[in-house]
Amino acid sequence: MIRHVVMWKLRGNSPAERDTARRLVKMSVEAMRGEIPGMLSIELGLDASGVDYACDAVLVADFESQRALEGYGTHPAHLRMKAALGDIRVARFQVDYEIEDTSHAHP
Repeated sequence: MIRHVVMWKLRGNSPAERDTARRLVKMSVEAMRGEIPGMLSIELGLDASGVDYACDAVLVADFESQRALEGYGTHPAHLRMKAALGDIRVARFQVDYEIEDTSHAHP
């Protein structure tokens, strides 16, 4: 399995503008749930720390294979999400890594 982690710093000159941007990201990401072949799970978290060096949002998605992750990149649901977010992202960080599937492990 491949875990895809993306973190964003969002545009906004006030707490209200940043909150609006955070809600848009959450709604846009959650709209992809169940739409992407090979995506096993997707979660979006919003920062609760409030520290100035924190990202505003983090997406964590698990894919059954590298091929499934690559398909996600060009899937219409993902492209709609990217279009909906437009330029509200001022920084984006990403890490993709292989994880062991423990769902079939025997104790």
